[in-house]
Amino acid sequence: MEIRSFTQPIPQIKYLVKNKLWAQVLVALFVGLLVGLALGPETGWVEKETAEVITDWLSIPANLFLKIIQMIIVPLIFASIIRGLTSSGSIEQLQKIGLGAAVYFVITTAIALTIGITIATTIEPGNFIDSDLIRESFGIEDAEPVESYDLSIHDIPQSIVGLVPSNPLSSFMSGEMLSIIIFALIVGVAMITLPPKSSRPILDLLESIQDFTMKVVSWAMRLAPFAAFGLMAGIVSKIGLSALTGLGAYMATVVAGLFVMLIVYIIIIKFFAKRPLSSTLATIKEPQLLAFSTSSSAATMPVSIKTAEEKLKVKPKVSQFIIPLGATINMDGTAMYQIIAVFFLAQLFDINLSFTTIILIALTSLAASIGAPSAPGTGIVILSTILIAAGVPAVGVVLLLGVDRILDMTRTMVNVTGDLTACMFFDRRTKIEEPPDTS
Repeated sequence: MEIRSFTQPIPQIKYLVKNKLWAQVLVALFVGLLVGLALGPETGWVEKETAEVITDWLSIPANLFLKIIQMIIVPLIFASIIRGLTSSGSIEQLQKIGLGAAVYFVITTAIALTIGITIATTIEPGNFIDSDLIRESFGIEDAEPVESYDLSIHDIPQSIVGLVPSNPLSSFMSGEMLSIIIFALIVGVAMITLPPKSSRPILDLLESIQDFTMKVVSWAMRLAPFAAFGLMAGIVSKIGLSALTGLGAYMATVVAGLFVMLIVYIIIIKFFAKRPLSSTLATIKEPQLLAFSTSSSAATMPVSIKTAEEKLKVKPKVSQFIIPLGATINMDGTAMYQIIAVFFLAQLFDINLSFTTIILIALTSLAASIGAPSAPGTGIVILSTILIAAGVPAVGVVLLLGVDRILDMTRTMVNVTGDLTACMFFDRRTKIEEPPDTS
């Protein structure tokens, strides 16, 4: 009896790993870490060229997974937003959700930026590193401050007009997500004003598009554990653990800020969405872990919608509108990462940021996070533009490339958590407001 009791947890662990995607991804990340260490520079067991060949082969599932998601994410977002808009039933109801979502996303992003500025100026991670040593190690010679770029008042109208696609097909082909979302919003609003008889065929077609894209996503999900394994093995084998410790203060500052933002989400879930914390946090762990392993809000979006509707019991008209919209414009984790990175490099290069410059950085980070593609690695590219606006040498991005992937995984998890939190917030809000509308 004692032996049976001792071995009883083992079948439970096997059942958990076999039937739960998040458990499979977690195991894959751990195994990938071990393999990456074995192939990495610290052990010296495998030559660098051989390790690169091995990791290239191990990354095939990850590349396939991301390619499949990128292949179907545009029709999925387009169909989901229009169906979410039309399910609201009226222009009045749409205004309440749409305007509320815009205000909510701006407020949470502003909170994230404030947290990032506060924690970066308090910890000052750039002062923990020898600037001369870092420049020499990474081969950075030209680290002189560049002239900051001031956005002219005459550029703003053209930038606003440029958001509306003159050729939607071109936006679809190039994957310009913000233009696609605006086009979907226009189509969705127009369809609400049409008689049901006229809009029904198009809605049926969009429903079919959404169904088959979700089916393709379900196939791609089978690759998720293998993708997580390959990505983690590749990261650790290329940069090693020693490279991580060199930028430890910077990484710790970013992670600490993201953790504070998670606390903000917990407060929203508890006091505004009126949800039980323990069960809610347990429910959203699967999309969180998938976001962490793939570093892509777009790749996680189908799982987020499924989790919101089936497990959190969020109404489809809320989830199918908020999550696709949030996957493109609600990037709290990305905005915080960008602001901390700018402060880190400014401290590293002994550049004093004035109050006006800090405001400019915050506004640029807000705009950049709204327009950021929900794909891996885009944050580091957008950061270069923000650095130029702040007068910080853009070449400093080289310092962050080694650890960016790990931080990308963390901030993407925060972005997805923010989308699910917004879903629960607006689901609660529509429940309260629906009775007066139906009376």
